[in-house]
Amino acid sequence: MPGAVVIGAGPGIGRAVAVRFAREGLPVALVARSRQTLEATAEAVAAHGVEVVSRQADSADEAALRGALDAAAAELGTPDVVVYNAAIIRPDAPGELSVAGHQEAWAVNVIGALNAAAHTAPAMARNGGGSFIVTGGMPDPKPGYVSLSLGKAGVRALVGLLAEEYGPAGVHVASVTVAGPVAPGTGYDPGDIAEHYWRLHTQPPGEWQQEVRHG
Repeated sequence: MPGAVVIGAGPGIGRAVAVRFAREGLPVALVARSRQTLEATAEAVAAHGVEVVSRQADSADEAALRGALDAAAAELGTPDVVVYNAAIIRPDAPGELSVAGHQEAWAVNVIGALNAAAHTAPAMARNGGGSFIVTGGMPDPKPGYVSLSLGKAGVRALVGLLAEEYGPAGVHVASVTVAGPVAPGTGYDPGDIAEHYWRLHTQPPGEWQQEVRHG
């Protein structure tokens, strides 16, 4: 049975989203850089009685990411929904980060999402449709978070481009913009944020939203 793929399945939003889809009975494929992270999230997802596939990959490594997505598809089939939640979140002021540092952040925050979509959305379209949802943020750029502000602006542009490319073929491309620091028990509780992903995935085509904002 096709299910959900969560890239960046660490504690916080990634784990909460994976659990949210598992609660609906969808098998879940998890992709993350850390083996420890994968094991913890897989345990939380498996508690809901669904099949779980875990693959370790850095989203900035195109070959590794494509390999992980291929492995997930081989076990679960073409996904119904792909969530791209990977990001490098760190403070940096204007001129503080090196070119290499900006390239590293851009590769994870934006290019990883592009590569994931290019690798999965065509198959989803051929299979009748699905959802590709990216975790956004920084609705207003902040000079203390230059690389993240640039990355999230890039995500917003990317989602628009992907929606134009794959939307007519039935793939709902959208982002969830999280406007503050994620922490349990606050207004940015990951469990509450995860509800947006499920709602976007289940929206009928005539009601598709391209971006929802939390906070």
